[in-house]
Amino acid sequence: MNKTIRELAVELTIQTTAICDNIKGRAVFVNQLLRSCSSIGANSSEAKYAQSTPDFINKFEIALKECYETDYWLEILFKVGSIDENTYKNLSNKCSKIRKLLIASITTAKEKENQQK
Repeated sequence: MNKTIRELAVELTIQTTAICDNIKGRAVFVNQLLRSCSSIGANSSEAKYAQSTPDFINKFEIALKECYETDYWLEILFKVGSIDENTYKNLSNKCSKIRKLLIASITTAKEKENQQK
């Protein structure tokens, strides 16, 4: 069964939260990571109830930006030694999978919107 963007985002947030609970001395990075990571799922959930196609696209584009930011903070935490390489690669791969799905959904929605014009 293929998981939805929202389901993948929830998994990513849960895993990231568990890891962040064990990181000491990097509160600024951890806070930024948790905010961006949780925003992926929040915006994906909001997109389900978008008022229009442009609103749907906007929510997914915000989720995409947050996904890129999440990957950035994961890289920072890895490079400063707060998370190990396996953890970094696992979470970064999940971000990549979500990004690909978001990009595909945004592209499809834009194509449909252009056809309706």
